[in-house]
Amino acid sequence: MPFVHLHLHSEYSLLDGACRIRDIPQRAAELGQTAVAVTDHGVMYGVVDFYRACKDAGIKPIIGCEVYVAAGSRFDKRHETDGTRYHLVLLVKNETGYKNLSYMVSKAFTEGFYTKPRIDLDLLSEHSEGLVCLSACLAGYIPRMLAAGEYDKAKEHALAMRRLFGEENYYLELQDHGIEAQKEVNAGILRLSRETGIPMVATNDAHYLRRGDAGTQAVLMCIQTNSKIADGRPFGFETDEFYMKSTEEMEALFADYEGAIQNTVKIADMCQFDFDFSHIYLPRFQPDTGETPEAYLRRLAEEGFAAKVKAGEIAFTEEHTEAVYRERIRYELSVIIQMGYAEYYLIVADFIRHAKSRGIPVGPGRGSGAGSLVAYLVGITDVDSIRYHLMFERFLNPERVSMPDFDTDFCYDRRGEVIEYVADKYGHDHVCGITTFGTLAAKAVIRDVGRVLGMSYADVDVVAKAVPNDLHITIDEALKGPLGQMVQSSDEVRRLIELSKALEGMPRHASAHAAGIVITDKPVYDYVPVAVNDEMTLTQFPMDTIASLGLLKFDFLGLRYLTILSDTEKQIRRSEPSFELRSVPFDDKKTYELISSGRTDGVFQLESGGMRKLLVQMQPACIEDIILAISLYRPGPMESIPKFLEYRQHPEKIQYSCPQLKKILDETSGCILYQEQVMTICREIAGFSYGRADIIRRAMSKKKAKEMEAERHAFIYGEKDENGNEICHGALAAGLSEEVASEIFDTMSAFAEYAFNKSHATAYAYISFRTAYLKAHYPCEYLASLLTSVLGNMTKTAVYVDQAQKMKIAVLGPDINESLDTYSVVAQNGKKAIRFGLLGIKNVGRSFLAEVTRERSTGKFTSFENFISRMSGRELNKRQVESLIKSGAFDSLGTSRAALLSEYEKIIDIYMKKSRSRLEGQFDLFTIGNAAPDDAPTLDYAYPDIPELSVKERLYQEKESMGMYFSGHPFDEYERHASLLGAVPISDILTSFEEGEEQIYHDKESVTVAGLLTSRTNKQTRQGAPMAFLRIEDRFGEMELVVFPKVLEKYSYFLAPNAAIAAFGEISASEDAAPKLLVSRLEMLLADIGDEPVTPLRDKRDLPRAAMHAASAEMPQKPKTLYLRVENQQCALFRRVQSLLDIFQGTVPVVFYMMDEKKYVRAVNRLADIQPNMMKLLKALLGEDSVVLK
Repeated sequence: MPFVHLHLHSEYSLLDGACRIRDIPQRAAELGQTAVAVTDHGVMYGVVDFYRACKDAGIKPIIGCEVYVAAGSRFDKRHETDGTRYHLVLLVKNETGYKNLSYMVSKAFTEGFYTKPRIDLDLLSEHSEGLVCLSACLAGYIPRMLAAGEYDKAKEHALAMRRLFGEENYYLELQDHGIEAQKEVNAGILRLSRETGIPMVATNDAHYLRRGDAGTQAVLMCIQTNSKIADGRPFGFETDEFYMKSTEEMEALFADYEGAIQNTVKIADMCQFDFDFSHIYLPRFQPDTGETPEAYLRRLAEEGFAAKVKAGEIAFTEEHTEAVYRERIRYELSVIIQMGYAEYYLIVADFIRHAKSRGIPVGPGRGSGAGSLVAYLVGITDVDSIRYHLMFERFLNPERVSMPDFDTDFCYDRRGEVIEYVADKYGHDHVCGITTFGTLAAKAVIRDVGRVLGMSYADVDVVAKAVPNDLHITIDEALKGPLGQMVQSSDEVRRLIELSKALEGMPRHASAHAAGIVITDKPVYDYVPVAVNDEMTLTQFPMDTIASLGLLKFDFLGLRYLTILSDTEKQIRRSEPSFELRSVPFDDKKTYELISSGRTDGVFQLESGGMRKLLVQMQPACIEDIILAISLYRPGPMESIPKFLEYRQHPEKIQYSCPQLKKILDETSGCILYQEQVMTICREIAGFSYGRADIIRRAMSKKKAKEMEAERHAFIYGEKDENGNEICHGALAAGLSEEVASEIFDTMSAFAEYAFNKSHATAYAYISFRTAYLKAHYPCEYLASLLTSVLGNMTKTAVYVDQAQKMKIAVLGPDINESLDTYSVVAQNGKKAIRFGLLGIKNVGRSFLAEVTRERSTGKFTSFENFISRMSGRELNKRQVESLIKSGAFDSLGTSRAALLSEYEKIIDIYMKKSRSRLEGQFDLFTIGNAAPDDAPTLDYAYPDIPELSVKERLYQEKESMGMYFSGHPFDEYERHASLLGAVPISDILTSFEEGEEQIYHDKESVTVAGLLTSRTNKQTRQGAPMAFLRIEDRFGEMELVVFPKVLEKYSYFLAPNAAIAAFGEISASEDAAPKLLVSRLEMLLADIGDEPVTPLRDKRDLPRAAMHAASAEMPQKPKTLYLRVENQQCALFRRVQSLLDIFQGTVPVVFYMMDEKKYVRAVNRLADIQPNMMKLLKALLGEDSVVLK
């Protein structure tokens, strides 16, 4: 007798179900079952993937969901009522049922969410059509009532549900997992069925595929609940029976329950729903003019063309004549309208036009959309696709039905305003974000599983780090390296890896896609179910699934550099009101000089070390060269850099396989860099249309062998349709030999995977050029905006401040009379300087700053008392004032910080009291008519005569109040010693492990860092030995040091707060935390050890690693013995000298002269490597006369 599983949880019952979507239909087929359902908890995340997997395997898919039902109203969100929610299984019979389920699951999130997404009986009563309902597991209402002895309530509920769904559509669900409570419940269900006639159905609440997978699912549950497997089986899964059982197993369990097995097939036969992937559901755009969308788009394009020609933005040439432009406009419009995308263009143009009208910075374009001339003419992009030889078919291919995809960059802090405009215009239930899933990736799953198994962090860390940091790496791939050896040598690691492999790749959590927004004609839930994540409504399906169902995605991306450009432009306009960044010429010589010099720190897309090196070698002289550099400096094409540079400098060395290639590859010095070049080769040599050429390019990039072989034949020999009409003439007809044609095709295939989208590179080159232009011509304004963009990021701020100083631009601390809310440009001694913004001061908020600015506009503050007097009736509090004092914001008013910190609370109290008295009308007869003006002090305050704070104290207060130093840096006096020891900037290590940054340093690399000890946390190992976690800070960043017991024992005596130390060790990097240093030895730094020039930390990365400790002068012949004079063996100097000798280990014996005992003592197991740096440090410690080589 056949059986169908109707209650099953896939991996999309997040961290609960362990049935992988792809494996469910295969398992059903193995069991001889012809259909299977998916019923995830409260969501429909995986139903489309499940549907497709089943169809591919020849298994009938049944779409369903195990919903949570509120005991009362879904709008009742109280803890005391939430505990009585219950489960219900709903299965889709037809399209109406799918829409009803989708609607209810959506409302469960948008209206009923309270710890879980909940529907209620009101929703069920209105949306039960097209659904089959099962009474669910032990968490269902009926099983709960039966288990509680409330048979009458169970019966009443069952009858109500039958009335709601209809006699054929409601079933009492039976389950048997060997749990005692189920036996009692099943007896009650059998009685209910006999008394009411409601049919029964057998299910198994499958959470994993096979009995042997129970342990894997238990680990998954422990990851969810943050518990350990040693704590016992997860609640509700006390047995290992929750798997996809065979028909025979189910028959054996439910043979005594009439119809329970047969009804599974009956229900499966009732469920006849299929997804429709053949339609595209475009949102509607109705022009205000009454025109059709097509006519309106055509008019906008023509008007845009005329306006750009008139403005000189489009300049006709011999190659690019007016006729060429007009033909391209005609062609693009015909394709856009024929494919039904006129409204899509108009929607994008409309929200971009709105953004620009509100002063929201918009990018020049992004992705393949920059290849559309019509997009340029209607204001979607700023890129003339004709001028740069960009291809429309790369964006919208008339020979391949594909969704267009305009990606639009907006100012990152105003992107939300554009999305809000779209939601207001089209309806909030018509606009929705898109879900994306974080998965249990290789390293992450190993760490999760290791924690569940109770393994120590250190042991798991070693295993996780054996997985390479390559993108999309799998455990199977990692097993080919050191991880494989670990597995073979340890049973504990073997178990860890086996469980990790079983869970690898499963979704861990749902979140919002960074940019994707769906706009629909009808409410989104009419097409797909929605969820809510962090108060944002999202589709329950990911991006690719949304596209396959015919919904259109719009990308609203936030780009920091657009904000930087806009802020810089505003700063410039304070002195040059007519300045327009969009109008600057792309042939500006000074800009290209800056780019060619490699001084592109802080320049969009051009600031990494490797890119700067390439720019110096390339010497860009035009915008096309920037496009080249952006396309070339990427994984894959980077391998062609030496060849490209050689050919660029010596074009006579380039050899083309055929004359046609010269015109196509000339701009890239004979190398294939652009996807558009692959398409052009296909067209010019083989005669393919651009649409077909794009299909070939895609096949090549995805390495589709079967398709590529067919296309190779067509490329070489040509192709005709079934009627004998020529589709393409082929390379042979163009005069190429078969060998040359095959060679060209192979070359294209090799490069197609890495070739870059020229349209995207061109649009981004605009931003790169403009940021470089501003840095070249307005460095002060640009760096001020750059610093504002990284406010709160100490590492980046330190780097950009350092850059400003190198450019001889002063970065000044805050000033209560001059600072704006963010970094701004001010005049100092006839030069431009950058002033720190008050918003960067802790405890100081925007509303208070607005009050300060408003009050300051009536006149500058003349003294601290004047400030308190004028601000006392506003949002003034003592914490704000204290932070302002410590930051130095009042320094220019003439009273020392020490005096202000001593008296500010008293002064505030005086003026607050005065303000309250004025408000309460407490003036006597002698006060009325003689009250002082608001801004005049009521007394001539006498500050105590106390010394000003030391430089160090001021520095630490600046750090406390602003997160950075302005009066200097407390590490400056130790930098010489740090440099001699080969210390590298901490920021270079940190940024090496940030996404998108150049990797200067790597995991497990040995380095030296130096800085001030800002914190120390003492811990114990599992054996009880003391260890410590230290944090040190240099001028550029902060890093954690891990000091293990043996090292800590040796050096603990000088690890005090604010100690200046150097640490030698190995970088330890992980994907979920900033890199740390595993310390092997430490050294205390000395202040101001000499006047000889040393290499600053910032320049260390430019030195060969082997030279970090090299001597700067020739050494004399090494003597036989090093004599050192110290007080005794107990003094601190003796221990510091020993630490120094540990660093410079060599072959020269060391003898100490103990002054208290007046005797010589030979150092045991300590031999010195005599180097100038070491000698200099020893003499600084002990004095010139106490260090002798003899």
